[in-house]
Amino acid sequence: MRRRISRDLFRSPGHLLALGFGTGLAPAAPGTAGSLAALPFIVLVAPLGGWVYASAVVIAFMAGIRWCGRAAEALGAADHPAIVWDEMVGMWVALCFIPVSWATLAAGFALFRLFDIAKPWPVSRLERCPGGAGIMLDDLAAGILANLVLHLLLPYLPL
Repeated sequence: MRRRISRDLFRSPGHLLALGFGTGLAPAAPGTAGSLAALPFIVLVAPLGGWVYASAVVIAFMAGIRWCGRAAEALGAADHPAIVWDEMVGMWVALCFIPVSWATLAAGFALFRLFDIAKPWPVSRLERCPGGAGIMLDDLAAGILANLVLHLLLPYLPL
């Protein structure tokens, strides 16, 4: 059963971001809602260039360790389902250095969700890490796996 989340949590910008601007409060599949919420960032930032995009993702990942760790403490759960910043960053990793098209966004979303839900090794191993690092690292690994597969699929996708 999901614990009720206080509105006071949204007064902290870090908590607001950790909860994916509220998308983590979706009544079903909050991780999927957070992953979908990541798509506008991809569309807006990818045209700035791969290295700008990658730099933004690194900053978001590093900040996410702190934000997600603090939100988990405030919520009293190691990885509360409402914390979806990790899914957002994982999606951004999945589409890093990938040309943006409807096909790549859909394929990247599907692959990331597959790896995030199925949690193959090393994803399953990394989620055991404590605190904000554990929250973020498994989604980083899922994003990297999705990115690798997506690169293999690029020749077959309409761009």
